[in-house]
Amino acid sequence: MINERADRATASAAPCRVTVCRGCCCGDPAKIPGVDHSGQIPRLRAALDGAAPVRASECLDVCDQANVVVVQPSAAGRAAGGRPVWLGLVNDDAALADIAAWIRSGGPGLAEPPGVLDLYAIKVSRRVREALEG
Repeated sequence: MINERADRATASAAPCRVTVCRGCCCGDPAKIPGVDHSGQIPRLRAALDGAAPVRASECLDVCDQANVVVVQPSAAGRAAGGRPVWLGLVNDDAALADIAAWIRSGGPGLAEPPGVLDLYAIKVSRRVREALEG
């Protein structure tokens, strides 16, 4: 009984997770010049201030949308119906700030994203989604 409660508490406390593509095109200054690609992940981590872990991923297979960021809902967000949100063309610090503010407010399932993030939202194939969620 105690272990069940501890497991539920741990699951409900699981934060959002952020995946930043750093494959063949995302993070490539030759494809997207004028962006500080190497500084993007540290700036996002700093803006999140511990609210969610950020990891780099190999190619997420949506190269035409570089740079790609995927926001996975927290356990509570998923329980509330939140699903992963894929964002493309994330190539400026204002977008990173909006993403971080949304996650700090709860993220998918718990908080509405800033309206400007609608401009970054992308649809990906089921094959691509399942590869990340797998």
